[in-house]
This record gives sequence, structure tokens and C-alpha cells, in this order.
Amino acid sequence: MYAVIRTGAKQYRVQAGDVLEVELLAGQKGAEISLDDVLLVADGDNITVGKPTVQGAKVTAEVVDPDKKGKKVIAFKFRRREGYHRKRGIRPHHTVLKIKEIIAK
Repeated sequence: MYAVIRTGAKQYRVQAGDVLEVELLAGQKGAEISLDDVLLVADGDNITVGKPTVQGAKVTAEVVDPDKKGKKVIAFKFRRREGYHRKRGIRPHHTVLKIKEIIAK
């Protein structure tokens, strides 16, 4: 059984036991989070696609690391022949989740 969820303007295909890194969510280490934005649930040959979400479906996950820093993202601006350039870097914060179960009604 797998599901497609949406969190942080991104979509993820998840199964029970998966560990994934998503954009920052509120929650302490070890807390259980319910993700209700389920777009698709597949159980063998039974595939349920939501319009836009599947009614009554949710995914429960456990917070493994509540505030992990991601890879550095560089924003570089440059104007040729004008001596202008700006370089900025940021390390966005992520939350690491472990998927516990997929509930589909």
C-alpha cells in the first residue's frame, strides 16, 4: 500500500516505514503528525484518486528530527559589464518524518 501526499507545496510518494525529509513542520521529536492532504491511495489493484484529495484518508508519521538543516542553496545575481554581482546563501530548515501508517476509508 502506498499514498501520494502533499506538504510544503511538494508531493511525495510514501509507504509505511519510509523516512523522508520535508519542509519545516511544527512538532517535537517523537511527536505524531497526521498528514491529511492525501492525493492518491493505492492498495494493490485498488487505486483511489482524490478530487483533489481523498476523503477520509490520512497518513500518520513520527517526527524523527524536527529541525534539520538542508543543503546550502545559492542565489547569485549578475549583470554583465556593470560590475554588479550579489551572492547569497541559505540553508533551509527541514523536518525528517518516519511514516507509520496509511489510513484509507
